[in-house]
Amino acid sequence: MEIREISAFFPAYKEEKNIEETIVKAEKILEKIADKYEILVIDDGSRDKTGEIVQKLSKRNNKIKLITHEKNKGYGAAVISGLYNAKYDWIIFTDSDGQFDFSEIDNFISAQRETNADLVVGWYMKRKVSFIRKFNSFMWQLLVRLVFGLKVKDIDCGFKLIRRKVMEEIPQLEVQRGAFISTEFLVKAKEKGFKIIEIPVHHYARKEGKATGADLNVIISSFKDLFKLRNKL
Repeated sequence: MEIREISAFFPAYKEEKNIEETIVKAEKILEKIADKYEILVIDDGSRDKTGEIVQKLSKRNNKIKLITHEKNKGYGAAVISGLYNAKYDWIIFTDSDGQFDFSEIDNFISAQRETNADLVVGWYMKRKVSFIRKFNSFMWQLLVRLVFGLKVKDIDCGFKLIRRKVMEEIPQLEVQRGAFISTEFLVKAKEKGFKIIEIPVHHYARKEGKATGADLNVIISSFKDLFKLRNKL
């Protein structure tokens, strides 16, 4: 499935063991399906070799670009940097830890063409995380549905295809820390009347490194942000 132009970005924090494989896989796929593309890696204050590896890859392919946060600002800040720095009409992003299969981008493009959706959002067919994370996610999504009426199966699934005009028309995204960024983004897109559809995606166990989404401070920040957004709408 081919596309004229697309920006792909990967939020990254301490992903030196995963980032090269993630980029190389995406690069090979985008070379085949896109007339024009760019790969952005948002290095969110890593103190390992994540940024160094990306810089090395960018020297052989100037379509690979590094955006660096000098300090760790959180997943939300990394996603915001990717969304607002992407230059092409379509934007796709996914995690940098190898837990998604980037070749499934074909399914996202096909679904968009069939439905003329503005956002194509993945939902986990079988999420490879602990039971407690699955339970926390279920309760979180139930709360979001009750508060905002957002009927999405997997709000926080980190695999999304977005029409760039969505970013130009929704209110500025604000959440810096925590996983609430996906909820804020989808709620604001829904409020503006953009069409959102969902498709199933595979999810694989993390090979290296540690996820930070289950940290207590991240969870608390997400709840605070939820009620702040609710009060604004």
